[in-house]
Amino acid sequence: MYSFPPIAAAIGLAHTVVTGLTGYFEPMFGASAAAVAVIALTALVRLAVLPLNYAQVRGEKARARIMPRLLKVRETHGDDPQRMTTEMQKIYTEEGVSPLAGCLPMLAQMPVFVALYGLFITPEIGGEPNSLLTRTLGGVPLGSALPEAFAAGGPGPVVFAVLLAVVAVVAWASRQWLTLPQLRQNAVAGQPQMPGLGAMSYLPFITVAIAAFVPLAAGLYLAATTAWTVAERIVLRNVIPD
Repeated sequence: MYSFPPIAAAIGLAHTVVTGLTGYFEPMFGASAAAVAVIALTALVRLAVLPLNYAQVRGEKARARIMPRLLKVRETHGDDPQRMTTEMQKIYTEEGVSPLAGCLPMLAQMPVFVALYGLFITPEIGGEPNSLLTRTLGGVPLGSALPEAFAAGGPGPVVFAVLLAVVAVVAWASRQWLTLPQLRQNAVAGQPQMPGLGAMSYLPFITVAIAAFVPLAAGLYLAATTAWTVAERIVLRNVIPD
């Protein structure tokens, strides 16, 4: 998979960027420079997709505003799904709202996560040894995952325990401050709730499981980007007018 030319090119680009950032941070952070570089790359990616997230939050507010009209269409044309869909689409078009806009920020970040994952499991980049695999955080190689860290002993379990604790706290914050308020808003607006939607509010905790089985560097990216998401969404929801 990682030898597929487009993916190999993305990994090569990620290697160039992370190596360059590592060199920049090395005088300040020493052996942890590559880990800081991964977090810096996360910040750069999130700044790049900020317009998409702004549009996403603005879309959320617009959908809340047009919810009464959508509910009226549902009541009027509920027995004619095709007509109901057409009328709802008209409302979305009039308001300039896309029902799928919320997926764009996540989709935009997926190539970066895949490239970072590949970067820290690939032994060679461009025919040369992958020097980033020798970089560490707290003495733990950035290319190691939790099972390897436990097998090797040393500081590995402690470093991963701290990382997973951070990811778990961020997942809790995401559920409490983002997911649950959105569900309450939908309930107040009278929007029908899908069965099991309350259980789906725990989906942010899936990131904990993912962080446990990807390389440490990818786990750092996951922790940083989810923390950024929570902080950014709270700020945008307060800045963007209803």
